[in-house]
Amino acid sequence: MRFDWNWAFAIDIAPTLVAALRITILATVLGSMLALMLGLPLALASLSRSRWLRRPARAVIEMVRGTPLLIQLYLLFYVLPGAGIRLDPLATGILALGMHYGAYTADIYRAGIEAVPAGQRDAGLALGFGRRQLFFRIVLPQALPPVLPALGNCIIAMFKDTPLLSTITVVELLNAAKGIGADTFRYLEPFTIVGLLLLVCSLAAGALVRQLEGRMERRPA
Repeated sequence: MRFDWNWAFAIDIAPTLVAALRITILATVLGSMLALMLGLPLALASLSRSRWLRRPARAVIEMVRGTPLLIQLYLLFYVLPGAGIRLDPLATGILALGMHYGAYTADIYRAGIEAVPAGQRDAGLALGFGRRQLFFRIVLPQALPPVLPALGNCIIAMFKDTPLLSTITVVELLNAAKGIGADTFRYLEPFTIVGLLLLVCSLAAGALVRQLEGRMERRPA
């Protein structure tokens, strides 16, 4: 194992790591979309007056949040084929990321919805809004801006958790670095480049979230 930095070697392996970064970004983007889509109905179910909706929703949220993502990955990767559902490793990883972070986004959505003053709902009902119109035109537009930073943090956390997909044979960024290290016995360059790539992407994602937050704050009421 060598610990002296070799620029020629670092430049040579950079294209391989950048190609693997595409898998990491793809998993993050699709996993985030799934998490954001799952989180909202879970939040609404957990806020329902019906205990038949509220209790199962809370049970799912607490169960998913209370177990490690790695365990969920293994369960989906090995249990789904036994149930006759066969997904490739990347699809399984995206599903696990979406489900895991969907539980967190559900509580974020719930907090935003509960923060909307009850008077806003009463005013909407007095103006003749139906419950669907009331939610999508009055409640949700006011609930989302305050929780955007928390949703952005979830996406960034998911991006940093994608290396766990290497445990189910997804050749993402960290797995590619481990493969290079195993083949060449040089770990300094690949893991340093991986760390820098993850840092740059996390900073870029944070900047995009702040930009979106600023646009929503400037949007006319």
